[in-house]
Amino acid sequence: MHKNSILFIGCFLFCIGFAQAQNDTIAKHFASYIKAENLAKHLYILASDSLQGRKTATEGQKKAARYIAQEMKKMGLKAPHSLQNTQNPYWQSFKVVKTAWRYGLYRSRKDNEREESQALETENVVGWIEGTDKKDEYIIITAHYDHEGIIGDKIYYGADDNASGTSAVLEIAKTFSEAKKAGFAPRRSIVFMLLSAEEDGLLGSQYYTDFEPIFPLSKTIVNLNTDMIGRIDEKYLTQKQTNYVYLIGSGRLSSDLYQLQEKVNKNSLNLILDYTYDAPNHPEQLYGRSDHYNFAKKGIPIIFYFSGLHEDYHQPTDTPDKIHYPKMAKIAQLIFLTAWEIANREEKLILNRKKG
Repeated sequence: MHKNSILFIGCFLFCIGFAQAQNDTIAKHFASYIKAENLAKHLYILASDSLQGRKTATEGQKKAARYIAQEMKKMGLKAPHSLQNTQNPYWQSFKVVKTAWRYGLYRSRKDNEREESQALETENVVGWIEGTDKKDEYIIITAHYDHEGIIGDKIYYGADDNASGTSAVLEIAKTFSEAKKAGFAPRRSIVFMLLSAEEDGLLGSQYYTDFEPIFPLSKTIVNLNTDMIGRIDEKYLTQKQTNYVYLIGSGRLSSDLYQLQEKVNKNSLNLILDYTYDAPNHPEQLYGRSDHYNFAKKGIPIIFYFSGLHEDYHQPTDTPDKIHYPKMAKIAQLIFLTAWEIANREEKLILNRKKG
């Protein structure tokens, strides 16, 4: 090879490396905007008495939906034009009907007037940031915001499940919005989606993926889902360790996504990435138990972020005072940095398989 060619290639590689290093520095700068105290502010509101456990299709759930939409508007997220919701431009309304022991998804049936009369309305809340040169490709960041409501005379607050994930998505959205205002808009579009009726069978995400995908599923390149990231489980309490997160699904549809997540973590927060619950034969089968699963079934790569089960799971004792906010902030920062990398890199994620 000619000496000048070697010099040119060396300079080219140096420039690429410098640009990547600069991008990483910018990403880490904005990730630091995600702070424990900001997460706590959202979480104490979402898991307060006045929201009464955010049961699907109740006034408490709708109060939460109004709060989320208000925050999205305040931070400057765009409302999807296709929704045209008369109550709130960020709301994707859908209906549920009561089955034997929970709700099911309602689909209009002209021959079933009784079911239609009993249908109740609930809402996913959706805001987005439009990308630049790759704006027709979409990253969807999700968490469900509903919970169990009031059972007997007790409020099931759902602080960890899933006011924690909802608060994280709001702060991640705010941080991307701040970055865009500072001149660092993402190349790909980023959608922030807070889902209802997860506790009734992943109904909010099913409605979105099966009946009303606001953004084309064929152009949706990843779903990053957050559910229960606020506590420390028994395994890590025993080890006196807080810097960890369970990851589920990152390599099932795309080994490229798995490698990207490992690299982002290694170059930034260096958390313990624990894949215990990702084992296909794990008895909890968490891969199919949160909203990412409906995206995976459509062949969209996913990562499910989770911090483990605990004695207050689905109990009225799942309260905001038990949340470990600094740990939660680190997981939210990791999700932000992962989304930043996916949004701004040149290549789309490579798929290994077509369905989850």
